[in-house]
Amino acid sequence: MEYKSKEAYYRDLSKRAALPEGFLCSTLPIEFMPAEKPGKAKMNLSLIFLEEATKNFGACFTSNSFPGAPVLIGRKRLSGESIRGVLINNKIANVGVSGGVDDSLELLAELAGHIPCASEALLSASTGIIGWRLPVKEMKAALPELAAGLRPGSILPVAEAVMTTDTFAKIRKVNAGSGSIVGIAKGAGMIEPNLATMLVFIMTDLHVKREELRSTFSRCVSRTFNRITIDGDQSTSDMALILSSGLKGAVGAEKFEEALFSLCSKLAADIVRSGEGVAHVIHLKLVSELPEKIVLGAGKNLINSPLVKTAVYGNDPNVGRILNSLGDYLGNSGVAIDNENLSVHLGGIEIYANGGFCLDSDKEEKLSHYLKECSFEPAVKGYPQHERSVELEILLGKGGRSYEFLGADLSFEYIRENAEYRS
Repeated sequence: MEYKSKEAYYRDLSKRAALPEGFLCSTLPIEFMPAEKPGKAKMNLSLIFLEEATKNFGACFTSNSFPGAPVLIGRKRLSGESIRGVLINNKIANVGVSGGVDDSLELLAELAGHIPCASEALLSASTGIIGWRLPVKEMKAALPELAAGLRPGSILPVAEAVMTTDTFAKIRKVNAGSGSIVGIAKGAGMIEPNLATMLVFIMTDLHVKREELRSTFSRCVSRTFNRITIDGDQSTSDMALILSSGLKGAVGAEKFEEALFSLCSKLAADIVRSGEGVAHVIHLKLVSELPEKIVLGAGKNLINSPLVKTAVYGNDPNVGRILNSLGDYLGNSGVAIDNENLSVHLGGIEIYANGGFCLDSDKEEKLSHYLKECSFEPAVKGYPQHERSVELEILLGKGGRSYEFLGADLSFEYIRENAEYRS
């Protein structure tokens, strides 16, 4: 799929944006005066809400030891009887601030009075600058209008409102049986396996019992969102939430997991593609009989290597960096490489086999052209220019399980955006 303009992308996005039955949403922009910096600032408030509370919900949270207030609240409420909705804000992460949990609880209690519902049935999610305090007064003043704006229809306004430095809004939809699964995501920087600076909200009208929903969701998150990386930094605020209204009946466990995995895979790729300064998406496939922990570590090390990432950004097929990264991790893990059974393909072109590199000037030229074909301009905002990825496949041994990872290059634009993030 290729897009020539934001308008073309949004036409496609709108086709995926219909809320499943039983869901409502609302967004509202506000302005406030942050205590931490002079001048006005802007924030978007969003609300995803169920017409009826559901017992069938699940969530995965960051494993960062410095979690944000919404994560702390969410972990506790995961054991609750039911959930009705989630209040989302961008701009401020509500992390590392004295009283941050109390601020979030105060906002949820205020919101519950305007809907109305039990405040314990509400979750919060925040993303943005770490160390700033939420503008509770301004947020509370906006909650009546936010609650009054709840409507069925399109989730697109929420997908836009949750963004920070994302280059485009992200929505995916999969139909299953008589129902559907719809997901939106926010994520751009501080992206590392074990989720990312990532907020994911998945809604379905399919009926899935709580235990099955949570176990299926956990498996899908492990194989998708936990395998993406942009910069190697795991966020304090990661949250992936799934809610079922259950209004459309069931489709069977296997079919549901297939549909959910498909949606999560596409959203995970969208997150990488919309990342800060990303000019190439790298899709790594590692096949090996080695222990899972070793293979996952090797894949993460390779796709996070600054030398590999910068070579890809420069469209330079400096493939020696790939094996250097692989050998570095495996050597430090006490694992010897079976050199005779190691093969590497880049863009479908064999570059290493039978104990040595198999390169020539013709291959080098083809590889450089291939990398250019996979690139896009990171300064272009509002839409993905295409969905191509740099395909890297490594067979480490005589076979085994296949593991997939998604990463990105490292560009001048990434450095600029993060150097100027709070400017």
